[in-house]
Amino acid sequence: MEIMMRIVLMATFMAFTIISIGEGQLTENFYSSTCPNVESIVSQAVTTKFTQTITTGQATLRLFFHDCFVQGCDASVMISSPNGDAEKDASDNLSLAGDGFDTVIKAKQAVEASCPGVVSCADILALATRDVIVLLNGPSYKVELGRRDGLISKASDVEGKLPKADFNLNELNAMFSKHGLSQTDMIALSGAHTIGFSHCDQFSNRLYSSSVDPTLNSNFAKQLMAECPRNPDPTVAVALDFQTPSNFDNLYYKNLVSGEGLLNSDQVLFTDKKSRSTVVGFANSPGDFNGAFVTAMRKLGRVGVKTGKNGEIRRDCASFNS
Repeated sequence: MEIMMRIVLMATFMAFTIISIGEGQLTENFYSSTCPNVESIVSQAVTTKFTQTITTGQATLRLFFHDCFVQGCDASVMISSPNGDAEKDASDNLSLAGDGFDTVIKAKQAVEASCPGVVSCADILALATRDVIVLLNGPSYKVELGRRDGLISKASDVEGKLPKADFNLNELNAMFSKHGLSQTDMIALSGAHTIGFSHCDQFSNRLYSSSVDPTLNSNFAKQLMAECPRNPDPTVAVALDFQTPSNFDNLYYKNLVSGEGLLNSDQVLFTDKKSRSTVVGFANSPGDFNGAFVTAMRKLGRVGVKTGKNGEIRRDCASFNS
């Protein structure tokens, strides 16, 4: 009788645990009754912004990465502080382009006009990120929704939370694994560097140290030196994928195989034998890359999310409600 009672109690506890874990999980149809047209509203706003400004795609995708890696995917990077001490004010975030913030703000305004006080800025950022990837000819995917906006945004929280341009494979894996992302996820997400640009100071050490980085293709190194001389104008930037910088494709990986990865943290994915086969696989198969990227993006979108009674639904993405 006592054993049977223990079994019943254990089963009840397990059922309660499963229910508790299930509460607050993200779902693809989270707004089906409260804001059923949210995806089309966001898509229209993002498309309009995308046609107006060429950097919208890169800026929005990068904003999503920087948000999720600090405090989780909670739009804390969107907060503007009069004291200059919010996440966006940290040195690692000063290069975030304004077009990414503007994309989310405009999409939020459009959503608020139809569904006031219902959809979080964090969810709008996640949707906008998917939409710009599609507009850049990348893969589409279902976005899980139900995030709430975070209540904390501190510049001091950013240091050490974002990958550096000079990271090696072990450092990259360590940072991504903290968020439940595997090495394959990390390599796939690095493929976001198939679009956008990087300032010269992020890779100049590969050109102007005691010798040119031997992992750089010699002709590519000469090209970079022409575009980024010693002590360049700080506004000068070079395409991360110099062949198709505005097209979401797998040429990033082909560049790595050719020794034409711009950042050390890019090229190391090929030069390190532990990750080389994955890079070669993605270089040879756009489908494999797209599939792995979608899987990794959905996993990234779950990092540190606030759901249920945690967080809030901001009225203005740039400021807390109170």
